[in-house]
Amino acid sequence: MARPREFDERVAVERAMEAFWANGYEATSTQQLCEATGLGRSSIYNTFTSKHELFRAALRHYERTTKDMREQILGTGEPIRDRLRTLLSAMIDDEFANDRRGCLAINSLIEVGKRDEEVAAQLREDVDGFVADLAEAIASAQRDGEIDKDKDPLALARFVHSTVGGIRMTIRLGVDRHTVADVAEVALAAL
Repeated sequence: MARPREFDERVAVERAMEAFWANGYEATSTQQLCEATGLGRSSIYNTFTSKHELFRAALRHYERTTKDMREQILGTGEPIRDRLRTLLSAMIDDEFANDRRGCLAINSLIEVGKRDEEVAAQLREDVDGFVADLAEAIASAQRDGEIDKDKDPLALARFVHSTVGGIRMTIRLGVDRHTVADVAEVALAAL
């Protein structure tokens, strides 16, 4: 009979996520994952089957966390520009508070997306969800008269999503907060 697990799998995945986020997929060794999670190799492999599957679980955790935050901000009912300003500000604050580590999804796509179709598909699904959430919020704002109804809500959502990615990448390059705040304001004005 198998021994029951003596650890919280969610906590282990979150700690693994932090390790992958700090180092990237390739540079995160199994030993680093053991140290980060507090688990032995056998527990990691018995639970997740491989480093790759633990990485995918970590990405899913990241995606759920960011989706929850995004839905909370977009669902406030405030004017759309205020909601998007809050979303962009939260992302900018996160970058500066966490040593400009970038977005785990973007970092992962750049690192392994071209050679790992499973990860690329998972990340595409997350992007599609983010864009759909933005498009829904923008379409609602159009119905309320906040945004010109002649504008394509999906195109605007893709623009906002691309702005988020661009700001994150720019911050990683070392620009200051004022510069990226200006980019965010220009993006909001374009709506």
